[in-house]
Amino acid sequence: MPDAPRHRTISPSPIVPLDVPVAPRNPGMPFERDWVEDVRVNRSAVERRTATLRTRRTVKKEWQAAWLLRAVTLMDLTTLSGDDTPGRVRRLCAKARRPVRLDLLQTMQAEQLPIRVAAVCVYHYFVETALEALEGSGIPVAAVSTGFPAGLSPFEQRLGEIRASVAAGAEEIDVVITRSHVLTENWGALYDEVRAMREACGDAHSKTILATGELGTLRNVARASLVCMMAGADFIKTSTGKESVNATLPVGLVMARAIRDYRDRTGQFIGLKAAGGIRTAREALDWLALVKEELGDRWLRPDLFRLGASSLLTDIERQLEHFVTGRYSAAHRHPQG
Repeated sequence: MPDAPRHRTISPSPIVPLDVPVAPRNPGMPFERDWVEDVRVNRSAVERRTATLRTRRTVKKEWQAAWLLRAVTLMDLTTLSGDDTPGRVRRLCAKARRPVRLDLLQTMQAEQLPIRVAAVCVYHYFVETALEALEGSGIPVAAVSTGFPAGLSPFEQRLGEIRASVAAGAEEIDVVITRSHVLTENWGALYDEVRAMREACGDAHSKTILATGELGTLRNVARASLVCMMAGADFIKTSTGKESVNATLPVGLVMARAIRDYRDRTGQFIGLKAAGGIRTAREALDWLALVKEELGDRWLRPDLFRLGASSLLTDIERQLEHFVTGRYSAAHRHPQG
């Protein structure tokens, strides 16, 4: 006979209070070329800083479980495959409504906590399907747009994609930039592009994907981050998930510090989204620790930080089951839908 689940209780919110107001939209600012050109990044210092993150910041037992539940609430649960179907999207939305098995929450005495994902992210084609499946849940639908993932379709067509997703009901739009603007240091063109995309989003939040694995240097990442924030991006996002290198902690550190510099200069709070290749609970904890140390507790809420992921949720549930039972379970016990 299997052992009975252990009675494990967690603190309802060990990281940040639940009554923090939502950050306002980013109005942007006039383009400041000198600020962009003056940016410098010490790559070796960035790599040393991120290499020591795990050794300096660890959480155990009930605190780890609580951090993992927080990570679930920061997740953009995503399906962006060429073989997506309406049925797959509906199953994903069902998982978004109840991302952690009820028996695990009950054993942790956490069933009354508002544990749900931050958003469901899909292609435009499935926006209406996701909206129907999420009706009444309060979970927004995010749509990838602007010729995702390459971002090389005609510009007016890309703007049309944004408007179509907003008209269909998407509350968040994940757009991709033209990487060549960064690689050729055409910062004015990048600013104009992102500004136009931000305007096309209307009331929907704009999450600007930098595709950092294709930008060449950390300095380019920092400068592109600043330009996109100047142009009105509500979030800056690491990757599409389709590049050969996606979300890495050094890139996250550079982007977080760009956000901090922008806040210090303008007073505006900008969100950060890490996406692509984040598959394990340990990696999610590393990102939460990085954001907490570099930006503060206020960023550990879904209006300012997101984890774009699909398989990550399965590993988090496995870790929570280990916390409850002392045993690791097979992945098939925690299906995505």
